[in-house]
Amino acid sequence: MKIYDIAVVGAGPAGIMASIRAGQLKKSVVLIERNDSIGKKILITGKSRCNVTNIAPISKFIEKFGKQGNFFRSAFSTFFNQDLINFFKSKGLELKIERQGRVFPVTDNAYSIVKVLREYLSDNNVTIIYKLRLTDIIKKDGIFQLDFENKYSLKAKKVVLATGGVSYKATGSSGDGFRLAKKLGHTIIPLKPGLVPLKTKELWVKKLQGLTLKNICLTFEYGKKKIVSDIGELLFTHFGVSGPLILDLSNKIVCLLGEYQEVRLFIDLKPGLKPEQIENRLLNEFKAKGHTELKNVMKGLLPQKLIPVFINLLGLDPEKKANQIAQQERRLIMHLLKALSLTIIGSLPLEEAMITDGGISTKEINPRTMESKIIPGLYFAGEIIDGCASSGGYNLQQAFSTGYLAGEQAAYA
Repeated sequence: MKIYDIAVVGAGPAGIMASIRAGQLKKSVVLIERNDSIGKKILITGKSRCNVTNIAPISKFIEKFGKQGNFFRSAFSTFFNQDLINFFKSKGLELKIERQGRVFPVTDNAYSIVKVLREYLSDNNVTIIYKLRLTDIIKKDGIFQLDFENKYSLKAKKVVLATGGVSYKATGSSGDGFRLAKKLGHTIIPLKPGLVPLKTKELWVKKLQGLTLKNICLTFEYGKKKIVSDIGELLFTHFGVSGPLILDLSNKIVCLLGEYQEVRLFIDLKPGLKPEQIENRLLNEFKAKGHTELKNVMKGLLPQKLIPVFINLLGLDPEKKANQIAQQERRLIMHLLKALSLTIIGSLPLEEAMITDGGISTKEINPRTMESKIIPGLYFAGEIIDGCASSGGYNLQQAFSTGYLAGEQAAYA
């Protein structure tokens, strides 16, 4: 039986990059994928446009990964955002920078990214074997034997596990890597959904399903503490709330829900205006449109779909004339514009999250090499490692960076 220098399990961004880098260093590499093609999850990221990275500095990336941030410093220092941009440019794929530093291919098509990755794999003579599901890893006499479902086996001197998390099972993320790593003696930090829509107690959100609120700000309150978002977008769903602002903070909120049964959410619909400015605007609007019904006056302040729900929450008559609105009622409107209240009671399940939070403990991985501290010759890369960041290209860059470092160090060792 042929003994490969390096076997990489999982053809997502981390596994592909590990294979390419090891191949560039002239090692015999086999990449094993349980699907019938590479990069399945890449194809659905960024609404199929693929937000490959972010132009933020390393310090911002480390901050985005929270407690796990410093663990990724070496990986980011070895292969970072500009390296990745140049990596794609060298194959003729230009990238562009959009709001908040997000980087996309100019084609707006994730397939362009996968196409370049496929070319690199071919250029560096990486053997790819499809439709194989790993069932066991055994190390004996310094060589790894990888056993698969259909009684197929192969051997390698080094192994890179890049099997991803357990989110989006349709892409092949089944959690096999966690099971095998645990069997080999590794600690798995409990898995939680990261970048996931949240559920609310209030049922009126269903009436707003599909409505996107733009240029709003969120405040989550728990105990006597607060988490305040940037200004951005929120999407109402039939079960609660989603959209960029929700997804970016969702892993923090999911953690809080483990401690608190509920987390209060306040939506500031007019973050650019102070309360007194809103009150003055309302006063002027109601004076100018004295005989206009309240529901029609609110058209200048709110999306049409939100108006009946908003007025109902106030307990006011939507047909009440503007010049009949009392000062106290006007102030109620002002307060609700600044703090539309919801109660967060949960999230969608882990399987429906965009990314998995939790995973192999970083305490058991050498941050300078991505090698296991428990099993020499075994490396980890990508989402399988504990820790996740908000959306914006940070998680994909982590996968490419840790994959590059793991492939390089496995080749050098």
